[in-house]
Amino acid sequence: MKNVAFLCVFLCVLFIDDSAGADAAPLGGAGAQPSSFVVFAPAPGGDAADALQSLIDASPNRTIHIPDGTYLLSHPVVTPAAPPFAVSLRLDDFAILKAAPDFPGREPLVRLGGTHPSRDIRAPGSVYGLYGGILDGSGIADGVAIESGRETRVQNVSMKNVRIGLHILHGANSGSSDCDIRDVHVVGNRAPDSVGLLVEAHDNSFANMRIYDCMTGVRVRAGGNRFTNVHPLWSCPPELYEEGIGFDEGGANNTYLFSYSDQFSTGWLFREKSGVCALRDCTAFWYAPNPGMRHAAIRCEGPFRAICTGMRVGFGNAKSMNAVLLAEPGGSGIIRDPVVKEELVNDSADISRAYER
Repeated sequence: MKNVAFLCVFLCVLFIDDSAGADAAPLGGAGAQPSSFVVFAPAPGGDAADALQSLIDASPNRTIHIPDGTYLLSHPVVTPAAPPFAVSLRLDDFAILKAAPDFPGREPLVRLGGTHPSRDIRAPGSVYGLYGGILDGSGIADGVAIESGRETRVQNVSMKNVRIGLHILHGANSGSSDCDIRDVHVVGNRAPDSVGLLVEAHDNSFANMRIYDCMTGVRVRAGGNRFTNVHPLWSCPPELYEEGIGFDEGGANNTYLFSYSDQFSTGWLFREKSGVCALRDCTAFWYAPNPGMRHAAIRCEGPFRAICTGMRVGFGNAKSMNAVLLAEPGGSGIIRDPVVKEELVNDSADISRAYER
């Protein structure tokens, strides 16, 4: 009864049936509007974290609608992964979850699957996630962490002023998370440890992402992931330029399609322990000359092992040290049909010709 009384003070529960009318707009993500949903209506002013967490805990298998407005969070909100308890959060376009000044640093605003860990995909409720809205890390917080579950979805979300935008932890299914991420945009906090997308789990798909103000656009430490139209753009302090990496690859069997490293010193960095990955119709581009600095579309800590087809490399001019590939010789990789102005490839360490087919 105490929980019921608490919710009556802080929350308003609205039920909308199918007679709401054909003009009713869907909330956030794809699909038809649900026949009923729970609306988050905290008491005006102050911290909204406890009220939102109480509503999540009290609403298993419900969609929680967060209307336009700014909601300060003093701590992360956590959703369950197990199907009997799972919820989905749907934010209006201008609903903002914002880190309060006392928010613990290096924590995410939202922890999806942070309680009741599960890898069940058979029971109804396994498909849940976060749709729409804005997450504002206030320069101290991370955006979203996916900690457990499978089939988790994050869609149509904008993250601002975050240290790490989206972090997918080691998956519940023997390391696999099987997440689907699309139309997610990240603006970091320009800190030296800022990362737009950090992937530590297998078998996820990412599509239509733009990443800005991050030292590293995408960092991958697992395999079987697919990246389509993922576009990190360099925009951090100039003195940190040569440390900027568009895609930091430390996994294996990952595929990059139509993805684009924009102005980073290194487009793709393949770590020593990375396995074979595929780059198809990807782009590395520099629109500023950066005189005397090094531009590398692909850099490897050892031999080159990736399969690269149809890559477009655009160097601004010859004032910088331009390389398509910096790697040790003798790898098994292939570069096929690159599109590049050969006269601008002027770094003596470039060995791309040895891998061209």
